[in-house]
Amino acid sequence: MARPPAEALDIIDRYGPHRSYPHGVRLDAGLDPDRLVKTHCCFCGQQCGIQLKVKDEQVVGFEPWMDAPFSAGRLCPKGVRRYLQGSHPDRLLTALRRDPSAPGGFAPMGYEEAVARVAAEIGRIQEAHGRDAFAVLTGASLTTEKAYLMGKFARVCLGTRNIDYNGRLCMVSAGAGNKKAFGVDRAANPWSDIPKAEVVWISGANVAECAPITTDYVWQAREHGAKIIVVDPRITPIARTCDLFLPVKPGRDVALFNGVLHLMIENDWIDHEFIRARTVGFEKVAEHVREWTPRRTAEATGIAESTIRRAAEMWGRAKSSFLLHARGIEHHSHGVQNVLGAINMVLASGRIGREGCGYATITGQANGQGGREHGQKCDQLPGGRDIADPAHRAAVAKVWDVDPDGLPGPGVDAYEIFREVERGHVKGLLSICFNPKVSLPDSDYVARMLDKLDFYVAIDFFLNDTARHADVVLPGSLHEEDEGTVTQIEGRIIKINKAVACPGEARQDWRIIQDIAAALGRPKGFTFREPREIFDELRRASAGGVCDYAGVTYEKIERQGGVFWPCPADDHPGTPRLFEEGSWNPVARGAGPYYFPDGKARFNVAAYSPPAEDVDADYPLMLTTGRVVSQFLSGTQTRRIGPLVDQYPEPRIELHPRLAAELGIADGDWATVETRRGACTLRAMVVTTIRPDVIFVPYHWAGPKSINRLTVSAQDPISKIPEYKVCAARLSRAPGPPDYAGRLEPQQ
Repeated sequence: MARPPAEALDIIDRYGPHRSYPHGVRLDAGLDPDRLVKTHCCFCGQQCGIQLKVKDEQVVGFEPWMDAPFSAGRLCPKGVRRYLQGSHPDRLLTALRRDPSAPGGFAPMGYEEAVARVAAEIGRIQEAHGRDAFAVLTGASLTTEKAYLMGKFARVCLGTRNIDYNGRLCMVSAGAGNKKAFGVDRAANPWSDIPKAEVVWISGANVAECAPITTDYVWQAREHGAKIIVVDPRITPIARTCDLFLPVKPGRDVALFNGVLHLMIENDWIDHEFIRARTVGFEKVAEHVREWTPRRTAEATGIAESTIRRAAEMWGRAKSSFLLHARGIEHHSHGVQNVLGAINMVLASGRIGREGCGYATITGQANGQGGREHGQKCDQLPGGRDIADPAHRAAVAKVWDVDPDGLPGPGVDAYEIFREVERGHVKGLLSICFNPKVSLPDSDYVARMLDKLDFYVAIDFFLNDTARHADVVLPGSLHEEDEGTVTQIEGRIIKINKAVACPGEARQDWRIIQDIAAALGRPKGFTFREPREIFDELRRASAGGVCDYAGVTYEKIERQGGVFWPCPADDHPGTPRLFEEGSWNPVARGAGPYYFPDGKARFNVAAYSPPAEDVDADYPLMLTTGRVVSQFLSGTQTRRIGPLVDQYPEPRIELHPRLAAELGIADGDWATVETRRGACTLRAMVVTTIRPDVIFVPYHWAGPKSINRLTVSAQDPISKIPEYKVCAARLSRAPGPPDYAGRLEPQQ
C-alpha cells in the first residue's frame, strides 16, 4: 500500500489509531492532484456528484462537480468530508481471524488462507445441516452489480433461500405500497418536477438532515410560490420554513391521510375523470374514510382539527402537487398502510404522471433503489421479478444457465434470519455492507444470536461492531476503489468510477465473492473479469421485467448523465417520469401507464392501527429515532471522520421543555431512557421543536450508546420492516454520568 500523505501520518501520530480526524484538518492542503475522478458520494440515496482528488494513488480531497445531474455541485457535510475515511488507520488491510489472545481479539491471516477457511466452513455446515443452514445478509449501499451478484451467489452457488439485505430496514414498506398501488416500485417523477408544484407535502422526512440537497428543490418550489406542508412529531429544519406544520403523534400517519381524503371527498376536491379512467377501487376507499371525520382524525393524530382542515384544503384545491415521504411513515408495524394512505391522497387528486405532479419516496441508502431491484431481497429475482413465480424463475434461470426447479424459493427477512439462528435452523452467516448489531432493533438479542452461530464471516473495510463477532473478516472495498452503477433517489442509473486501487490485501467485494465460489468448487457463473461483465449479464436478466435495464450501458449513462429505468432497448432514452399517458410498460403493454394488466392504478383501503407498543402508566412516553445531518446509518464510516464527529459527537435525548420541567431535567443533564428491553443514559437536549409526549434519540452509535438496544422488534406483516419510529418509554434524570462517559470510544 502507498503510504498516506505526510499530513495524514502526522494526524495518526498525534491522535492515535482509534481517533477520528480532528476538526479543520485538510488532507489536500498544498497538494496538486495527479487527477480528478468524477464519481458520486458514498452515502445517501441522492448520490450527489463529486470529483475526487487523487495524489500518489491516494484520495486526498475533492472538488465540486458543477454540472453533475441532480446535485449541480452541491454537497452536504457528509459529502464534503467523505474522502477523509480512505486513509483512516482503522482501514482493514488484511484478513483477520478470531484470536482471543491477540490485541483486539483478532490476528492477521493470509487472504487465500482466509478464503479457504470460509469455503471449508460453508461446506461443512451445508453438508451437515442442508443448504439453507447458511445465510447471507447484504447491503443497499453495494453497487447494483454487487447486489445482483450477491443474489446469484446465494441462490446458485450456495443454493440457500436465506438471503436478505439491510434495505429491509429502510425502503420495503414504500416498495410494498408502491407495488400494491402502481405495480412498480420507483419514484414516479424526477426531482426537477418538485419546483413546478403548487403544493409540496412532506410526511415523515427530515429532508434537511437526511437528504439535504433535496431541500434545495423544495426551496425552489417555495420561491416559485408553492406552499409547503410538513408532517412530523418534530419541527425539523425543513419544517421551520414551511407554510403548515402538522405535529403528528408517532404511528398515526394513516389516520391523518384518511382524514384528509375524507375532507377531499366531502368538498369535492377530487379528480373524478382520472379516478374513473385510470384507477380501480375508489369506492371501497371512499366508504372506509367516511368514518374519518376531522374530529376523529384530530383525536387519533394529536393534530388540531382546524389544522387538518387547512391541510386538506391546501392539498385538495391545488392544481399541481408533489408528495414526498420517508422512514417517518415507513418504520412502523403498519408502515405499508401509511404508504397506501399517502398514495390514496395522490390518486384521488389525479395529480401524478405529468409535469409538476408527482409522488416519491426519499431513498435512504446509497443504492437504496438499485439494491432492491435485482435479487438480494428474500423474495426477489433480478428485474424486480417474484422468485415464487414460475415464469419469472424460468426467465432468470435461462440467463444463469441453471434449472429453474433448482433455484430455492422465498426466504425470510433479515430479522427473521436471526430468529432462525435461535431456532437452530441457521448455523452459518456471511454478511457484507451490513452492521445489524447496531442497526437492528432489540440489538442485544442480535448480538446473542451472532455468538450462537457455528461460523460467521464478515466482508467489510472497517471492523464494525457486528464484525467483532466474526470468526473470519475479509477486507473489502471502499466506494472509490471499484466501479459500477447505482440507481439514485429519482430512479436514475448513474456510474460510480474507480479512483484508486484497494490497499494492502483488500479486494473488491465482487472478487471476494468469486474467490469463495471458486474455493467451494462451484465457480460456474462466477468468473466475471470486471463489473461491466456483471452489468451486461444483469441487463439480460432484467430484460422484460418490471425493472428493465436491458437498454442501459455504461456508455449511455456517461453520455446522458444517467439513465432512468425502464429502458428496454439500446435506442430507448429511458423513462424519467413514470405513468405519463401513452407510456409503455412490460406489464400493461399499452393498456395504460400503470404496471397492472389493465394499466390502471389501485386504490387500497389503508387501515388504521395503533403502534405495536403503545404508551401506558409505566411507559408514558413515545420514543422515536432517526438521523442527524453529520452521521449516517450505523456510523461505521461517519464516526471515523473527525469534522463530522465534531458536529454531533454524542447521541442525545431530545425532549420538550414542559416534559423536562416535569421530570426535573435541565439541558445537558444526564438522563436515562428506558423501554421494556433496556436502558440508555445520555445527555439531555431540551428543545421546543418536539411534541411534549415524544422523545427522540439518533441511532448512529454502537455499544452502550446504541438506542437500538431499546427499540421494539415488532414488524409490518407485509414488508417486515421494524417499528423504529415508536415504542413505549419512560425518562428520568440520571444521578450521574454513566461509567462510559468521557472514555475514548473504540471505533466500531
